[in-house]
Amino acid sequence: MDLKFSKVTRKGPITIVTLSRPEVYNALHTDAHFELNAVFDDFSSDPEQWVAIVTGAGDKAFCAGNDLKWQAAGGKRGWAAGGFAGLTSRFDCDKPVIAAVNGVAMGGGFEIALACDLIIASENATFALPVAACGPRGAGRRIAPAAAPDRAEARHGHDPDRAPRQRARGPRAWLRQ
Repeated sequence: MDLKFSKVTRKGPITIVTLSRPEVYNALHTDAHFELNAVFDDFSSDPEQWVAIVTGAGDKAFCAGNDLKWQAAGGKRGWAAGGFAGLTSRFDCDKPVIAAVNGVAMGGGFEIALACDLIIASENATFALPVAACGPRGAGRRIAPAAAPDRAEARHGHDPDRAPRQRARGPRAWLRQ
């Protein structure tokens, strides 16, 4: 497979996947998503590979998320069935995937890390989910209340009638019915 946006190294049963777009802080666009989906399809189906490590090229960023400049220039947004970076919607892989976060894990980059089984962060790692401040769309709606329930409650106020309704809309609302 000819890889343009990532690098795959195999060391025995370990697959190391490096997001390789350091000039844009390893931000991903459609072509990169499809390439990474194929990389993780190969990893999942290879019985000789036991564990994958995902990291970013360079020391400034693990992944800055979606490549907004590419999208603003007319690039289409989209990814394969595996989700963002071929990982965020991949629920059929029974092998562990480790995120080795070096630098910024922003937006979709943070979601990549969260989709992994284990996160190992360097001292300069920074995690951010800016979409959480933008409103109810995107991952922030799913992740923020679970990650910081006190902040979610503060955002809804202490109105006992309003806060439970807001929480009941979450992904596990059916458990409370």
